Amino acid sequence: MSGPKALEVMEAPKKKPGQNKYAMACAILASMTSTLLGYDVAVISGAASFIKEELHVSDTQLEILAGIINLYALIGSFAAGRISDWIGRRYTIIMSTGIFFAGALIMGLAPSYAVLMVGRFVAGIGVGFAFMIAPVYTAEVAPTSIRGLLTSLAEVFINGGILIGYIANFAFAGLPRHIGWRMMFCAGAVPPVFLALGVATMPESPRWLVMQGRLGEAKRVLSKISDSPEEAELRLAEIKEAAGIPEDANDDVVPVPKNRSHGEGVWRDMLLRPTPVLRRIVFCALGLQFFQQASGIDSVVLYGPRVFEKAGIKNNSHTLGATVAVGFSKTAFILVATFLLDRVGRRPLLLASGGGMIISLLGLGLGLTVIDHHPGEKLTWAIVLSITTVLTFVGSFSIGLGPIAWVYCSEIFPLRFRAQGNSLGTSMNRTMSGVISMTFLSLSKAITTGGAFFLYCGVATAGWLFFYFFLPETRGKTLEEVELLFTKESDRVNQKHGQGPTAAASNGEVQLQNGAAGKHISNGGEQNS
Repeated sequence: MSGPKALEVMEAPKKKPGQNKYAMACAILASMTSTLLGYDVAVISGAASFIKEELHVSDTQLEILAGIINLYALIGSFAAGRISDWIGRRYTIIMSTGIFFAGALIMGLAPSYAVLMVGRFVAGIGVGFAFMIAPVYTAEVAPTSIRGLLTSLAEVFINGGILIGYIANFAFAGLPRHIGWRMMFCAGAVPPVFLALGVATMPESPRWLVMQGRLGEAKRVLSKISDSPEEAELRLAEIKEAAGIPEDANDDVVPVPKNRSHGEGVWRDMLLRPTPVLRRIVFCALGLQFFQQASGIDSVVLYGPRVFEKAGIKNNSHTLGATVAVGFSKTAFILVATFLLDRVGRRPLLLASGGGMIISLLGLGLGLTVIDHHPGEKLTWAIVLSITTVLTFVGSFSIGLGPIAWVYCSEIFPLRFRAQGNSLGTSMNRTMSGVISMTFLSLSKAITTGGAFFLYCGVATAGWLFFYFFLPETRGKTLEEVELLFTKESDRVNQKHGQGPTAAASNGEVQLQNGAAGKHISNGGEQNS
C-alpha cells in the first residue's frame, strides 16, 4: 500500500494473535497431501529388497526406481504451477490425490520392473502437484500470526507419511514375498480418497480469487480465515494492490489486468528479465531448496536399512525396526519446529538446524569409517555413535531445514510469481533429491558409506554459510511485507554502490522510494527509523 492508508496501517497497534480454527483446518487438509510423498519414500526403502528378489533387478535399477520419482515430481511441480493459476489451488490439490491414487495401484499390481516404473511416473506427477501447491495454498490462507506454523505442516505430514510407511514396511514384511511389497504400495491408494473428499470442502485461496477479480468471494473467505475483521480488510487491500486492482474497486467482480489473472508471461519475467529484487528472491529460494536435499537427508530416509546394516545391525527385522525409530525421531522434531517457527523465527532455527546436521554427519561418517576399517570386530562405541548420529541428523533436519525450506519459499515470492516460483523451488528440491537417491549406493561403493557422509557434511557446511549470509528473517510479516523486505535489502545494496534509491519489486508491481516506508528492515527483523 502507499500514501496515507499505508501510514495508517503501519501506525496501527498490532493485535494479539488469535487462533483461527477454520484457517488451521484448511491448512491441515491441504498439507495432508504431503503424506503421500512421505509414505512413498519410506515404502520404497522397505520394498526394495523384496522387489530385488522377485523381479531380479540390480542395485543400479533399484537406485533408479527409488530416485526417479523425484524427477517425475519435477515435471508435476512445473505443470502444477501453471494449472493452479488456471483452475485454482483447491482443484489442483484434488488432482494431485487422484493422480497419486492411480500411481499407487499401478505400482502395487505391477507384474514387471517396466510396469513398476510406469507406476512411479504416475505417482511422481501426483507428488509433484501436491508438493508444490500445498505450501502455496497454506501460505495464502494463513493469518500472519501463525503462517509459519501452518505452512510447516506440509513437512509435518511428510514426516508422518514416512513414519506410517516405515510401520507399513514392518507390518507387511511378514507376508509372503510376492504379496508383502505389493501390499505396501497398494495401501498408499487409500489416503488419497479421503484427502480428496476433505479438500473438496475447503474454500479457494483468497489471493487466487482476487487474481481472478472475484472480490466478493475473496472477502467472504478472508472473513473466515483472518483473526479479525480489521485484518481481513487489510489483507484484501494488500492483495488487491499486488494484483494491480485499484483501491476503489469494490464490486463483487472486477476486471484484472490480463497478465495478472492467469499467469501470462510469468516464466519469462521471472527467468529471462527479472528485476534485481526478484532475482535475489529466486536465488534465495533455489539455494535453500538445493541445500535442503544436497545435504543427504534422503540417503538415510531411502536407504536406512542399508545404513544400519553398515553400522552393524544385520537382522532384517531389526533394521526395519530401526527405521521406525528414524521415523519417530523425524516426526517428533518436526512437531517441535512447528511451534517454534513463529516464536523463534526462521533464521535462528535454520542456523541451529544446519549446525546440528554438520556435527551429526561428521559423527556418522566417522563411526561408519571406523567400522569399515575393522571388519569382523564389534566396536560397540562406533556402532552406538553411528546409530545415534543417524537419529540426531534426521532430528536436526526436521527441527529447521526440513520445514523452513517450504515455509520460506512459499512466503518470499510476490503474488504474481508465487505459484511458478514455488514450482521452480520444488523442482530444484526434487532434482537434488533424485540426484542423492540415485547416486548414494554407487557413491558408497566408490568412496565408502562413511566417505559419502563426509561429503554430505561438506555440503551442509556450505549450506550453513549460505543461510547465514543470504537469507533475511521473515517472521511476523505479511506476504506483501516480505516482498518489501527483499526490496529494502536491494535498496541498501544500491545505495552502497552509489546507485539510485528506487527499487522495483516484481516487475513494477511495487515501487518504493528510499525511506518511503519510514523504516529499515534488516536480517534480524525491523527497526523503526
